[in-house]
Amino acid sequence: MTRFLAAAVAACLAMPALAGDLTIDDAYARTANQKVAAAFMHIKNAADAPDRLIEARSDAARKMELHTHVFEDGIARMIEVEAIDIPAQGMTKLERGGLHVMFIGLNEDWSQGDSVPVTLVFESGAELSLDITVDNERQDAPAGHGHGGHGHGHGHAHGADG
Repeated sequence: MTRFLAAAVAACLAMPALAGDLTIDDAYARTANQKVAAAFMHIKNAADAPDRLIEARSDAARKMELHTHVFEDGIARMIEVEAIDIPAQGMTKLERGGLHVMFIGLNEDWSQGDSVPVTLVFESGAELSLDITVDNERQDAPAGHGHGGHGHGHGHAHGADG
């Protein structure tokens, strides 16, 4: 019994400290053509320390980037960002017209209702793996213009080793 208890404690200590504190809600993806797509979601952090989304991975695209929109001279354009901040005890919304995950060079055509596997990597070492549903029909307003829709994809953090 003592060996079992020691093994259980060791297993718990080996997991990232913030892994259980990150959750994803309301995830969905959109594509206007078969070359690029974007994913949107709410990333919640229940920890007492902030975290940062630093990478997204998926076999569904040749390249993945973290993006936001900026407005210059009355024109909106997308730019890549190094990381996306997730506040302690807070939430960051990745939404149309704002922060989002970009898929560049899709490996196959996406259709309404398809499921796309994605792994999100955080500065804390936590990784979240989830399947994101393609929903080209969703009519959320762009960032700053309200919020709509509920629950397509969701996931929970786990350590980098699974």
